[in-house]
Order: sequence, then C-alpha cells, then structure tokens
Amino acid sequence: NHFSGGNRLSWYQWTGTPLYKWAYPTGNAAGSYKQLIGGVCIPLLTSFGTNGKYQFVEKYGTGEANSTGAYELDLSQINNLQAAWRPMHVKTDVFCSGGVVMPDKVGRQINIGGWSGDSLFGIRIYWPDGSPGTTSTNDWQENVNELKLQVGRWYPSAMTMANGSILVVGGENGSNGPPQPSLEILPTPAGGSTVVTLDFLQRTDPNNLYPFLAIVPSGIFIAYYNEARILDENTFATKKILPNLPGNVNNPGAGRTYPLEGTAMLMPQYAPFTTPLTVMVCGGSTTGAGIANDNCVSTQPEAANPVWTLERMPSQRVMTCITALPDGTYLIMNGAHQGVAGFGLATSPNLNAVLYDPSKPVNQRMSVMANTTVARLYHSEAILMQDGRVMVSGSDPQDGTHPEEYRVEVFSPPYALSGLAAPAFTITNKDWSYGASVQFTLTKGSNANIRVSLLGAVVSTHGNSMGQRTLFPAVSCSGTTCTVTVPPNVHVCPLGWYQMFVLDGPTPSLSTYVRIGGDPGKLGNWPTQSDFKRPGV
Repeated sequence: NHFSGGNRLSWYQWTGTPLYKWAYPTGNAAGSYKQLIGGVCIPLLTSFGTNGKYQFVEKYGTGEANSTGAYELDLSQINNLQAAWRPMHVKTDVFCSGGVVMPDKVGRQINIGGWSGDSLFGIRIYWPDGSPGTTSTNDWQENVNELKLQVGRWYPSAMTMANGSILVVGGENGSNGPPQPSLEILPTPAGGSTVVTLDFLQRTDPNNLYPFLAIVPSGIFIAYYNEARILDENTFATKKILPNLPGNVNNPGAGRTYPLEGTAMLMPQYAPFTTPLTVMVCGGSTTGAGIANDNCVSTQPEAANPVWTLERMPSQRVMTCITALPDGTYLIMNGAHQGVAGFGLATSPNLNAVLYDPSKPVNQRMSVMANTTVARLYHSEAILMQDGRVMVSGSDPQDGTHPEEYRVEVFSPPYALSGLAAPAFTITNKDWSYGASVQFTLTKGSNANIRVSLLGAVVSTHGNSMGQRTLFPAVSCSGTTCTVTVPPNVHVCPLGWYQMFVLDGPTPSLSTYVRIGGDPGKLGNWPTQSDFKRPGV
C-alpha cells in the first residue's frame, strides 16, 4: 500500500502477485544460534585451515596490549579453553589486511597489507600443520626486509589467478591515506614491477576498498563501489563494463564495497558447467546519511547484455557477512540497520539471520531465520565449519554502546537440526586434475539422492570472502563406490583448495579438503628468502 500526500490523499493498492515473498520458518527449520566457545581475540580475518583448525588474525600493535596478533582454534579441545586456543605471532599490524589460501600442496595462507609503516607492505605466510587433537607448531612467517609488497596497501583484496599467481588489488596508503588505485602480482619478478594503475579505482576512491574479485571464463570480474567490469587476465585492460549496481530507493548510487560495506557471493555452478556464472551482492549503504541497503542484486557478468536483478531483503543491512553452505544456499548475517563500516559509524545491530536459496523463484528466495542476542558490527566474521555449521565471531564497534565481542557463536542451519543422519565417506586421492574421475567410498548413508559439493577455501574479512566458490560436480555410484567428475578447467573451477562435502538429500557430511588444478605458478617454491619455509611443488 502507498499513500500520497499534498492537497489530496491518494490510495494505491497492489492486487497482483506479491512483488516479494519471504518465508518465516519456525522451530528447527529456522536454525539456531548458540555459544560455541569463549574467545581470546577479536578477529579481523578468519579461515578454516587445511589442518582442520580455525585461524584467527587480529589487530597487532593497535589492538589489546597482550595480543600476539594471531591464534588458532582446535575444536577437538573445545572443553579445554587453554588447549583449544594456540597463540600465534605476527610481526607487523595486520589491521585491515587481505588474504587468500594459496594453491600450493599444503594450503599455506598468505596475508597481505596492513595499517601503517612496514605493515602496509607486509606479506605474511602460514603453513597449517598438525591436525585436530595433535599439536601444531608452525607460525606466521614475515620479514619485511626480505619480502614485501611493491606498494603499501590498507584494505586490499587478493585472489589466486588462473595462471597460479596471486593478484593483489586496491587499498589506501595507510590509515585514511591517499588511494592505491592499482594492482600487483605476487611473486614479484626479479628486477621488475608488476604494478598496474587502475583509473576506475582512482575515480571511485574512497568507496571501493576491498573490491570483490572473481575468475570468469573471459577474464577477471571486479566489483567496486557501485560499478563492475571484466578485466583481461593478462593485460588487465577493461574488456567489458557492466551496468552500475542498483542502490536503494533513497539513493540509487548507494555503494557495496568498504566503507559502504556489503558482501558479494558467487552462486552455485552445476555440472556440466555450461550456464554462465551468477554474481550476487547483498547489503551496503550510502555516503552521507549512511542509509543501509535493503536488497541483494545479481547478474551474469558474461551474458551478452547483463542486467542486475534486484531482490528485497527482509531488513536493511550494512557490514553484511554471507556464508556459502554445502547445500547450495547462503546464510546472510551480522551487520547493522544503519550507517557505514568503521569505528562508531553504525547503529542498530541486525540480529537476524536470513537464508537465501537460489533454487527458488526470484523474490521468493529469502527465509527469515533465528535471531542472535549478540551484536556483530564492525570487524565481525562468519565462516563455514567442517560440519556445515557457521562460525560467527568478532565485533569491534568502539561506539561506547556495544562491547568488543570475544564470544564465538555457532549457527546451525536446518539440516544440522533435522535429526537426519549425516553421510560419511573416505577418499584417498585428494589432489585432483581438471576433468579427471576420482573415486571415493560412501561409508554411511544412501546413494539414492547423493550429491557432492565443492566449496572454495575462504579467508574472510570485512564481508569479503576471498576464495569463495560453490560447485556441484557430476557424481555417480555403484553401491558404496562413487565417482566424482572434476570440473573441466580453471575458469570454471579456479586453482586451489576446496572443502568436499557429500550430501544425502539435504544433509552434508563432514568435509575433506581436496586440491584442484595443482600449483602451476610454483608458489610452493616461493618465497626463496631464508626466513620462509617452502613445501615445494
């Protein structure tokens, strides 16, 4: 219904099919939040390592005086707080850095950039070791005098390229400093610069930080502020400019990247992988008044004439976090109803979770799920766990109202509360080539409705899930012996590590990490400096 004022009062009533329709499940169908474990830090970046443990990286130097800057969580020790949390160490301040899981044979994590001084140029590498219940001893390795970025970057994004190199994009030159409207490639070749200036980042500063990056068949998709384009993966020249992302009714030019922070997600891809990739961006805000967006927008960047489809969310949300789930759905959570990202710049925490199901009709895909009682504002994170639940952590608003949040929660999606038994499997070959057939053994569950999902290893920060991808490859079974067909190429399935889930109907197994595509960039032999360990190729 709509009222129009002035000298006369007009009444408009929509009588057709509802423009949008949200579901309101109850009980277990709404999922649930609960306390997981008491925390020891407020993480800026979180990840699930190839060693089966969870990595937390927080402010160092600008954080708590007793912080070591990084911790690792072993949930097999959940009833022993001291044993569960292992202190780790960084040497410079990772405040608002970026990161990605590398495609080398051990799944090392690389963290790049930082807040000021040497930390702006920081390159930090961690080799996950140990396993749940067994001791890990490796730590973050860093020496800015031996290895550093070519330009300093605060709020940069990172991505593994199709050739196996690491792409680093954007940022600013220090806290609220001038823009770094450029990209660079790691490893840096001897005697040569790989810095490429991007005029569109210069033009849209400061509303383009932590740009969204993704490999597509024709190159590299990048979204920043309220714009998007495809770059050539070799020259980085613009190949295609997409229409601007719609904003909100208060400001069509509302933005989607930090500090107008929303979240981008890549929609599921299904064998035989002939349908163009769909990109979705949810939340965000406006400059000035900080009116948070109440919608998600999606498009297929490689369509001949891309058009953004707008779907209204049940509530406004800025500083969104979205986690891709193994059944092909997405959990939207965290953030605020009003404001922008930053210390003390948002109000009215959004305590509600929303489940987005892309298999349903447009504007009928969102379900209003359970609420939390914990405000998750600036510097909050949400990542997928090995059992398909979602780990929720952090919040550092510094607003005088809401606390610095150390508690770690877990959200259980409906499939985790259904009472249905989870399937189980074993697999020997965990290093896959494109197009190969790989066997695994189903040790629990039925093969009647079996599916396999592959979810890219993620480093999550500021609503940006670097490395996110969801693929459903072809799978067939003869009794308990099943065969999965690996996706065909690097532009469908980028290089790297993936959590492999087996699903029996809606219910996922525990995941097992597999590597796809190898290490063509030979990152396993890098860095060559003495302060860094290398797994080889």
